[in-house]
Amino acid sequence: MPSILRYKGYTFFFFSSEGVPREPVHVHVRGQGGFGKIWMEPEVMTAHASGIPAKTLRELVRFASEHRDYFIERWKEYFDD
Repeated sequence: MPSILRYKGYTFFFFSSEGVPREPVHVHVRGQGGFGKIWMEPEVMTAHASGIPAKTLRELVRFASEHRDYFIERWKEYFDD
């Protein structure tokens, strides 16, 4: 489970196995008793979340959007041959 970034007590990461066939680029986020999944493509948006307050989730999605290119690069480095 490669961790990518930490932000305000939340960790952004992806799993070593992201499905067969692999799902589109996304990151998982976990922290403070909550978790979620954020799509990076075709646009940055929440796939699902639980236990993260709405205001915090919006902030995490905004943070993911600001770091979208970085997340996509890490995904491709890890998964692409």
